[in-house]
Amino acid sequence: MSDTDGKKTLGLRSGARPGNVKQSFSHGRTKNVVVETKRKRVVVPKPGAAKPAGGAGAAGGDPSRRPAGISDAEMDRRLKAVQAAKAREVEEAAKRAEEEKAREAERERRRAEAEAKEQAEREREEALKAKEEEEKRKAAEAAAAAQAAAAAPAEKAQPVQRQAQPAATPRKNDRERDQRPSNRGRDDGGRRSGKLTLNQALRGGEGGRQRSMAAMKRKQERARQKAMGGSVEREKVVRDVQVPEAIVVSELANRMTEKVGDVVKALMNNGMMVTQNQTIDADTAELIVEEFGHRVQRVSDADVEDVIKEVQDEADDLQGRPPVITIMGHVDHGKTSLLDAIRDAKVVAGEAGGITQHIGAYQVKTEDGVTLSFLDTPGHAAFTSMRSRGAQVTDIVVLVVAADDAVMPQTVEAINHAKAAEVPMIVAINKIDKPGATPDKVRTDLLQHEVIVEKMSGEVQDVEVSAITGQGLDQLLEAIALQAEILELKANPDRAAQGAVIEAQLDVGRGPVATVLVQNGTLRQGDIFVVGEQYGKVRALINDKGERVKEAGPSVPVEVLGLNGTPEAGDVLNVTETEAQAREIAEYREKAAKDKRAAAGAATTLEQLMANAKADENVSELPILVKADVQGSAEAIVQAMEKIGNDEVRVRVLHSGVGAITETDVGLAEASGAPIMGFNVRANASARNTANQKGVEIRYYSVIYDLVDDVKAAASGLLSAEIRENFIGYAEIKEVFKVTGVGKVAGCLVTEGVARRSAGVRLLRDNVVIHEGTLKTLKRFKDEVAEVQSGQECGMAFENYDDIRPSDVIEIFEREEVTRTLD
Repeated sequence: MSDTDGKKTLGLRSGARPGNVKQSFSHGRTKNVVVETKRKRVVVPKPGAAKPAGGAGAAGGDPSRRPAGISDAEMDRRLKAVQAAKAREVEEAAKRAEEEKAREAERERRRAEAEAKEQAEREREEALKAKEEEEKRKAAEAAAAAQAAAAAPAEKAQPVQRQAQPAATPRKNDRERDQRPSNRGRDDGGRRSGKLTLNQALRGGEGGRQRSMAAMKRKQERARQKAMGGSVEREKVVRDVQVPEAIVVSELANRMTEKVGDVVKALMNNGMMVTQNQTIDADTAELIVEEFGHRVQRVSDADVEDVIKEVQDEADDLQGRPPVITIMGHVDHGKTSLLDAIRDAKVVAGEAGGITQHIGAYQVKTEDGVTLSFLDTPGHAAFTSMRSRGAQVTDIVVLVVAADDAVMPQTVEAINHAKAAEVPMIVAINKIDKPGATPDKVRTDLLQHEVIVEKMSGEVQDVEVSAITGQGLDQLLEAIALQAEILELKANPDRAAQGAVIEAQLDVGRGPVATVLVQNGTLRQGDIFVVGEQYGKVRALINDKGERVKEAGPSVPVEVLGLNGTPEAGDVLNVTETEAQAREIAEYREKAAKDKRAAAGAATTLEQLMANAKADENVSELPILVKADVQGSAEAIVQAMEKIGNDEVRVRVLHSGVGAITETDVGLAEASGAPIMGFNVRANASARNTANQKGVEIRYYSVIYDLVDDVKAAASGLLSAEIRENFIGYAEIKEVFKVTGVGKVAGCLVTEGVARRSAGVRLLRDNVVIHEGTLKTLKRFKDEVAEVQSGQECGMAFENYDDIRPSDVIEIFEREEVTRTLD
């Protein structure tokens, strides 16, 4: 198709053409690259296309000036984008202007603060300078006055000079006035600046330290008094300063309300170079207090316990209380079974091995309506201290003796505890239902320990009972009620509670729990108390039946929850007014106990240290860790461990505590190579895993017999084996021969027993041991033999010994090791 027809022909045209681009690199290197450039496609708009709304300008409204290939919609979109960008630029510019304005304001503020601070510093320096000049002026005036007073007699003697003096005085005063420092630059304490502002109060004093509003007011008052010509110095306030045995310097200054720097300066003047954080003794503190003009009150650290006052109860306030009865006796004599029969409960079934491991506290109400509080103490020998505590808090002791076993060691021990506590005793002869029961033998055996029962014409009540059949239980309760009536037990329930800890344990779910027997007052929920080295607030009270109660009166045993730690069994509980008092008392007791332990464990002299070291050289130790469920059991186990051993071996308890075995216990056991003995407790999961990894042995026990026996067996393994000698034969030397390469050989006749090559030998001359050693050779004729029987001849040669003679006797013996055990 030709061009003349008005139509364009189709043809191939190159869409790209070559071009050169110069690339620049670092260090001035360049490179020419040939690239292809594509020609832009020109799109001619169709006639009658719509213009952008609003007349967008030449480029948007005039299609001839619009870039080729851009549609109206695209042009609108681009214009909107440009407008949005311009709007954002305007917003950002405004935002930047605001930020710059804020920064400038902050700079101005800081600059103003710095200038104000510098101004304050300058004013302070000027005030100090003015003060010094004023003091110098006053000193000069005082000196001039003194000179004038001294020159007064001379003036009387020379009237001419005195008359000439007034003429010169005005000029001199003018000169002095001209030489005085100007008061215009002095600090007037802010008096002329108007009212005290918050900025002035918070601007801070020396060293950037903020001053209180009261300090600023005091400063203004001083300035006002000074301007009015009044005295600036305040009257000295004399205080009563309590001085303990040791006090920190800063605390002493605080109690005197003096500046710390002044107190430190006073100490330095007295030859003590100390800082405000160091401690001084009471004598030094007393000297400083008197130097500052205050009164001294010497106090002791133990004075913190004065808040626990021993209240003397009035007779009208006392009311009757239930008696506290402690069941004592030898192990397996039926103490707990007897108490079960009284309580109609089954406690023995719950104790491991049928042995009481803890002190139990129960309340029983008889048919007559009389309430009795019972304490059940273990009878095993290891629980001596627990029984001792039971006797200290009890009113009546019921001594249980089995009719078929009579008086045993722990029975005697219980008698001694009851006598030491000076409490009346009732003997309950138990197991009267058994065929071999001999109650009269029990009464006769008690005579040896100065216990004379009523049947033997004594004053001690005795009752034959049977925990199995219930025989004699009513008579026993009557005897207890009679004894309680004689004692006339009374207490004041309307006062701050006081009690004794019978038992303490660390419960996983409830925390530290103490079984407390209230002795005086009433313990209520919410009371704040201190018990031994621990303190707390009563969170809950639980009676012997497991029920929550709001309060517990005298002679009532309860479990107390809310302690901050586990107390010792036997500690006294006292209720205080505030938690601060309880905490202070507990901290003092803890510190005193720590100091006591440190003093007990430390040797005082070098000679004692060396003596202890020498004594310990030949002693083997078996280290162990003990964890128990309650404090009393842990204490009893430790006491039992201390009794195991002799001069060669002993058991050392590295740590004893209450609660589950933890990773900390395992770490201590690993470091010391000790096993862990768990009594009615178990290791938690992390502790078990750590023990398995570290190879630490953990043993669990529920009966104290087994634990003691195992430790005793382990300690016996540390004993060196006993060496015993068994004589197996004697031989007499008949002749002595010299053999080349062997030395002297004794021709012997075995007169008794047998001679063995491997045995030891001694050479006896006139029944005196000359040599002890071993045989080099044992021959029968020319053959080396292992042994020679009695009646036969043989040749013997000693190892490294040749002084043998005819008629000497050779003693043949063997040694054997015998394993020793601890008794």
